[in-house]
Amino acid sequence: MKIDTDAVRIAREHPTAPGVAELIAALDAFHADLYPPESNHGIPIAELAASTVRFFVARMGEAAVGCVAYRLGQHRNAEVKRLYVSEAARGRDLGRRLMQAAEISALIDAVIALRLETGIHNHAALKLYRSLGFNETGPFPPYWADPLSVFMQKLLV
Repeated sequence: MKIDTDAVRIAREHPTAPGVAELIAALDAFHADLYPPESNHGIPIAELAASTVRFFVARMGEAAVGCVAYRLGQHRNAEVKRLYVSEAARGRDLGRRLMQAAEISALIDAVIALRLETGIHNHAALKLYRSLGFNETGPFPPYWADPLSVFMQKLLV
């Protein structure tokens, strides 16, 4: 499938929208190939529907080609979850565009810091997060020190 990024739209959607389950399944499979179960921290689709979660989908036409979420936490923090771009859509800056949509929404939600956990083998994600201004930090609840995890944060204010 050819992806034209100008034709891709990013919007907040319900996580049970068409095509989302396939994105989440592909993301889970990607992580399962890299990390043991105890080092995979994805949240299920049902939890993505919580009132404290903002979920975004990138679509080309009707096809879901990417997603990202953030979960509101205590002290005006939010945790980025489930960033994924389908293989067919990679290399077109959609991860950056999804993260920018999440960041704008987080500012509207008065979030002062975005946090995330990602794996040490996810080099493309680490490069993206660093380029967006995320800095490494220590584990934050509910996580623990894991040699396969990288914890990052970006202050929004």
